[in-house]
Amino acid sequence: MPWSWRAIFRTESKRCRPQVGSYNCGAHWVGSYNRLLYGLGMTGWFRGFALVSVVFLAACATTRPVVHNQGDAVTLGLQEQRERALGDTSHWTLQGKLSVSDGNDNHSGALTWKQDGDRYDFTIRAPVTGRSFRLTGGPEGAELEGLDGGTRRGPNAEALMAQTVGWQLPMAELKSWVLGLRADAGPADMRFGDDRLPSQLVQDGWTVDYKAWDGTRQPAMPSKVFAEKAPYKVRLAIESWQLGQ
Repeated sequence: MPWSWRAIFRTESKRCRPQVGSYNCGAHWVGSYNRLLYGLGMTGWFRGFALVSVVFLAACATTRPVVHNQGDAVTLGLQEQRERALGDTSHWTLQGKLSVSDGNDNHSGALTWKQDGDRYDFTIRAPVTGRSFRLTGGPEGAELEGLDGGTRRGPNAEALMAQTVGWQLPMAELKSWVLGLRADAGPADMRFGDDRLPSQLVQDGWTVDYKAWDGTRQPAMPSKVFAEKAPYKVRLAIESWQLGQ
């Protein structure tokens, strides 16, 4: 029932405004967050997300110059090579950290994402308690495990996450965007950095910024992917890739 957090955090934000960054302000936020989670049936494991959100967002500072060049013949040719090499990649595992914001509050955790064709296994671990939730599914629907009250089910990952924790994650598109590819979701505008790798992708109302790449891999793979569709923000810092697994 995500509607409840907006009122709670709006009240706490007003209280804390004169003391932004202070210990007292942080105590107000964590306290209000705990009250919210208790009401949502997510007491315990999810509390740790609030404690590391600010730390994670700071760690996701831009490490690549902000350049959005239109693609020339050479750059577009290199991107076509990447798309041919990765276009059929449907089996992979990534590990990293995920942050999600709805414009009012942020949640973060350690992420393991396993993609096996149309099936996905999306696990997020709370940094303090070590408790996790697991989102799995495929064309037949989605399941979310780890919340108090038992397993929740929905028609797809997007609807299930929105209903249970209020997260707006474009899971179908992220499957392509996280690889640095355009999704099958209509027209896309792609811009490139001076290194000729994608720096920004605009598609389906989302703006995806590629903040960093792992150039040691062939082809190069994204290592920081920020996606935004106001008021929602998704930030992914990828620590490792395993393609074909």
